[in-house]
Amino acid sequence: MTQQFRIAPGKLANKLKQAWRFKTGKPILSSPVVDGAGRVFFGSEDKRVYAVRLADGKKLWSTLTNGEIEASARLVGKLVVIGSSDARLYAFDAATGKLAWKYKTDDKILGAANLTTAPDGKTPWLILGSYDNRVHCVNGLTGKVNWTYETDNYVNGMPAISQGKVVFGGCDGFLHVLNAADGKKINSIDVGDYIAGSVTIDEGRVYLGHYGNAVVCLDLATGKTLWLYRDRGFPYYSTPAVLGDRLVIGGRDKFVHCINKDTGKALWTFRTRGKIDGSPVLCDGKVVIGSEDGRLYFLNLADGKQIWSYPIGRPVMGSACVINGQVLIGSDDGFIYCFR
Repeated sequence: MTQQFRIAPGKLANKLKQAWRFKTGKPILSSPVVDGAGRVFFGSEDKRVYAVRLADGKKLWSTLTNGEIEASARLVGKLVVIGSSDARLYAFDAATGKLAWKYKTDDKILGAANLTTAPDGKTPWLILGSYDNRVHCVNGLTGKVNWTYETDNYVNGMPAISQGKVVFGGCDGFLHVLNAADGKKINSIDVGDYIAGSVTIDEGRVYLGHYGNAVVCLDLATGKTLWLYRDRGFPYYSTPAVLGDRLVIGGRDKFVHCINKDTGKALWTFRTRGKIDGSPVLCDGKVVIGSEDGRLYFLNLADGKQIWSYPIGRPVMGSACVINGQVLIGSDDGFIYCFR
């Protein structure tokens, strides 16, 4: 399972136009996910899960949960799976929205579930964090639990999966490494501060930002810190994107930071007018990212110069989905936007 979820293939024009927008009842922090049939899935703080048509934004179905939804969806075959603040992970039929199964944790689920394959090489397994201080591994077809692993605080981000290992940061200040097959601990590394976002794994290294106002690179095999980047005294909630020699991350200091992934040295920064909790997507030499200042930005990955921005007008705190030259992103105004 690739760890580079923040890299999108294909071309992306330097300037896009709004193709459509779709209104929900509350802000959208959930990042949109698109399936092969051209359906867009996302959650809203109005407690609903939505499916709309990518072509024109027409609503296909929506269904109500008992909690606000910040998590992003995960596609598992013909199912769309998403967590809710009501402590449940839901699986819906992607075509109809009919409930296939649900799995209960003991507190809210704010991060996406990640997908891997069971030791049998066939069965899809979902691995997710919860505010019940645990990571849960459940069967993606049935919702039955395989294992759980307990930490000392909330697990907010999506666990990463690499070479049979589950890797995630917690609000207990540790980076945890587990065996994906049985959930047994391999290692836990004291990072010293809350890790609210997800971690990114690239070539045996783990990259993360944390509440101690730093971005950190660790060696996955040894647990040793290879470098630590500090700029201003603000936390990082965003998940880093890594491509080539570059790492890009948004900060609560209102800056987008580009760092050399091998040395930890700053390559460039770009200032917005609001904090950046969403994660960057890299596509066609561009950084696609939203800000609390109400804008969607395209930046040049090479030098950080602004290529284009669009004034949505209300905070953009979630992450974009970039697919086939189109950008989908939600906003605090309750709309999901499609640009192409």
